[in-house]
Amino acid sequence: MKRVSPRPPTAPVPLRDASEARLPDDVVADQVKRLTVFALVSGGLWGMGLLMDAVIFPRSFGAQVPTAGLVIESGAVAMAVAVYAWVQLSSQAPHTKPDAGLWLMLVNAAGIALLETWAVDPTMNTVGRLSWTVIAILLSAMIVPSTPGKMLVAALAAASLSPLGVWFAHLRGVDVPSVSTTMLMYMPNYSCAFAAVIPARVFQQMGRRLREARDLGSYALEERLGSGGMGEVWRAKHRLLARPAAIKLVKPEMLGADGSADAKVSLRRFASEAQATAALTSPHTIRLFDYGATDDGRFYYVMELLDGRDMAALVGEFGPLPVPRVLYLLRQVCHSLAEAHGRGLVHRDIKPANIFVCRMGRDADVVKVLDFGLVQHVERDPAHDLTQTLATLQGLVGTPAFMAPEMVVGDRLVDHRADLYALGCVAYFLMTGTHVFQGGTPMQALIDHVSTAPQPPSRRMATDVPDWVDALVLACLAKDPDARPQDADEVLRRIDAHGTDVTWTNVQAREWWQTHVPAATAGAVSTEDGNTR
Repeated sequence: MKRVSPRPPTAPVPLRDASEARLPDDVVADQVKRLTVFALVSGGLWGMGLLMDAVIFPRSFGAQVPTAGLVIESGAVAMAVAVYAWVQLSSQAPHTKPDAGLWLMLVNAAGIALLETWAVDPTMNTVGRLSWTVIAILLSAMIVPSTPGKMLVAALAAASLSPLGVWFAHLRGVDVPSVSTTMLMYMPNYSCAFAAVIPARVFQQMGRRLREARDLGSYALEERLGSGGMGEVWRAKHRLLARPAAIKLVKPEMLGADGSADAKVSLRRFASEAQATAALTSPHTIRLFDYGATDDGRFYYVMELLDGRDMAALVGEFGPLPVPRVLYLLRQVCHSLAEAHGRGLVHRDIKPANIFVCRMGRDADVVKVLDFGLVQHVERDPAHDLTQTLATLQGLVGTPAFMAPEMVVGDRLVDHRADLYALGCVAYFLMTGTHVFQGGTPMQALIDHVSTAPQPPSRRMATDVPDWVDALVLACLAKDPDARPQDADEVLRRIDAHGTDVTWTNVQAREWWQTHVPAATAGAVSTEDGNTR
């Protein structure tokens, strides 16, 4: 693991036990899906054999299959269906379900053994003729993720069922081959049983490699929560402290790392920005725990794991918010911005997708502003979406629906007042559910920000809006930065001056969350494209 700047050494990581070599949960979940398909295929094959023996052969060829054969096939179909139902419906942890695949292998092998030694004459199985048990063992070995030890024991047991069936036939007085002939007949079963260990070992090694590849410093990735244009967000856990966290893996190309020289420059810039962000102490700014770069050039930073929704998802799921609640949230955003601006940081990409509303302990509607200082270099091929961060060849950085005019024109130094313009756009979106300018393309939205006067938000709302709220939003949306509130503290003062209009409280917020999002959604962190999980 490469570090981007000299830092205190990471605490030593304890040795892993054998359980950590297992496949990650998301990979096991995929394997469990394949296991259900395997159960259906097994049931289908046994069902086809039952149909042939019970219906087609008697009617077409007059051949009567022994009743024992029909009973065995019916039982195998029932067991395959039972395994499928258990894997699909059981509440057991995913890592325990693959064991059902081993039992299904034994069921298939038992059914084959009974057919070979009970339903038909055992002497019909001659040396050189492969038993269907071989197929059952090999297919199970390739599909069922298991440890080599478990697979070997289960495969040897499956391979032994046919010879055991011959012995039971001998006890019933049936004429059977000699012991040496029987062992030769079923030697391929045992060869495949030992060969079944190879796929199991591959699964185990793959699990170890995946876990090592997903380890970032003292953090281990556990589950992907979302992905977007700049990278992926993962749920992670500190291996020593057992502290949950969210890790954003940033694509190197998103930070301008086109070559080795660019990569070094971007790496230094990333380190500087991450350190500046980590120094912010406002409770309404996302906390950064760590940062660094992987060997393949992917930047990452570790942040607190949040329980809630970003503002884009909140409005998208529940519609526009009442004015008192909007003001309650805006006060917290201003608290975060005021500290950052005081330290010389300009966010440059304030938008609903970068502002998270969450629950923390006994508090609800707690705001967390995301991605401070980490959005300086972003996508180079913008999609036709007003909510996506974009960068053009002219160095334009921001999101069209929330971009200040001076950022579009580029004729003056962009300062913290650009964030206040974006804050006005966010307030407009929260109250109306629409963007300030409804241009059909990003370019039209940019033109409107420069030259079109915005409508008051009250024009697009069915409820009454205090005149001062309209005036505050329009002041933030002034084309001239000098005509806007000059800092976040001024916005706070204007809101506090009308405190009687801000009637939203923590009690109301908790009641809203309990009603609308009663189950904990820890880990629903936002990606830069506004997707949540």
